[in-house]
Amino acid sequence: MMNNVIAIQDLHVVRGGREALRSVSLDVGPGVTGLLGPSGCGKSTLMRAIVGVQIVRSGGVEILGRPAGSKPLRDRVGYVTQAASVYDDLSVSENLRFFARVLGVQRIDGGLDRAIDEAITAVDLDGYRDQVVGNLSGGQRSRASLAVALLGDPEVLILDEPTVGLDPVLRRDLWALFHRLADAGKAVLVSSHVMDEAERCDRLLLMRDGRIIADGTPAEIRGDARDIEDAFLRIVEGEAVA
Repeated sequence: MMNNVIAIQDLHVVRGGREALRSVSLDVGPGVTGLLGPSGCGKSTLMRAIVGVQIVRSGGVEILGRPAGSKPLRDRVGYVTQAASVYDDLSVSENLRFFARVLGVQRIDGGLDRAIDEAITAVDLDGYRDQVVGNLSGGQRSRASLAVALLGDPEVLILDEPTVGLDPVLRRDLWALFHRLADAGKAVLVSSHVMDEAERCDRLLLMRDGRIIADGTPAEIRGDARDIEDAFLRIVEGEAVA
């Protein structure tokens, strides 16, 4: 896999008459990269642009050397939105079977059933595979959406606040899953507005008002601050003074 899996150049997005992204340029490689910032700072807009479903005013995004949203990327990029993207009137396994066919997922080493089983097991929903999604908890529905994103063993995962509303045990388990995927050579981009999740990332991007204001390892960004939240506040206050 190439070093820079995601390449963003001078990306500018306007939504609802306001600048949602302002000249964002960055590269993302394999590993777990965290995109952290307060709600409304542009995280979801950036992720939408990365997967090619956001209208941009200028700039560009490439994934795996191809323009974002290109048809050849369909089964190479997994995307999880904030809202669960599964059908409430289907069971977990029925949802995965439906989306596997839509995505054209094929697994030579065991076929479609094996791909579905692996995705369900990865998100710890084995005991709920035959449950109708509409009867599941919010956290379980979110995990069902993540299972859909894992179908076909994608090389890139774009996860928009996948741990919101989950209990601490499930959050821990999902972060462990993200790191297992990264250890297998995948690029995992995870957004969150919860600052204490920063330490779980290999690389951290702090975002505010449509701009990336810090980029580095958690230790590099934290420096001599108490924690990432304190570091974030120092950066913001320093910009205000400047």
